[in-house]
Amino acid sequence: MGDQAVLKALVLAGCGSRRAMTEAIDAKRVTVNNITVSSYTQHFDNSSECLRLDGKTINKAPPTVYLLINKPIGILCSTKDTRGRRTVLDLLPHKLRHPSLHIVGRLDMDSCGLILVTNDGALTNILTHPRFEIEKTYTVELDRELSHTDQKHFEKGILLSDGLTSTARIEKHTFQEKTYLVTLREGRKRQIRRMFAVLGYSVSKLQRIREAHLDLGDLPCGDYRLLTKEEVSLLKTSVLPRVTHYTMA
Repeated sequence: MGDQAVLKALVLAGCGSRRAMTEAIDAKRVTVNNITVSSYTQHFDNSSECLRLDGKTINKAPPTVYLLINKPIGILCSTKDTRGRRTVLDLLPHKLRHPSLHIVGRLDMDSCGLILVTNDGALTNILTHPRFEIEKTYTVELDRELSHTDQKHFEKGILLSDGLTSTARIEKHTFQEKTYLVTLREGRKRQIRRMFAVLGYSVSKLQRIREAHLDLGDLPCGDYRLLTKEEVSLLKTSVLPRVTHYTMA
């Protein structure tokens, strides 16, 4: 409640993209208390003033939500798909499928595990921007045991078609053969599979189990849960030293 930027309010309410809403303001289609909005940065009091787009009253922005999903194999890591494939949002109840939700990062259809979904755009940008180097850990099952030499090569960085990867960490899984815990600080497309392929290995199973301090835990495959207030607070606190423009909600 209270003071809010008109442009941000329109985007959070699911009226369209930031670009589409700037065009709507330029076209004088947006009003506050029946007075045409003339600036992208104009603010209004959403507790007492009426924001309209094309004469239609805009609902107040939904509360900020933070969701952790255990994505199954075969589910697309996107908010929508023109080919009709199931996305991670299809795993949520309809009351949570708001247009303002963002998928934090990527996880290909052949992989499973931890995915974060939120409508906190600032936090999404921080968690997905390469320069903040947010750690993610995966369990990776290979077609054969990894040699000591190849492990050291992997950890130092692999030259891919899009450049040299950052340093990584690998630990042998305690109980499962040919399975390793891999921790990265970047997230290129199909990166782990491509890195092992360069070394001559095939990945038979890949699951993300951790991002920053958040663990997948025993959350069933295909299920979701809301992050606790403590988890959200710790997540924001952990990224704040890396960035100066994030405002705590």
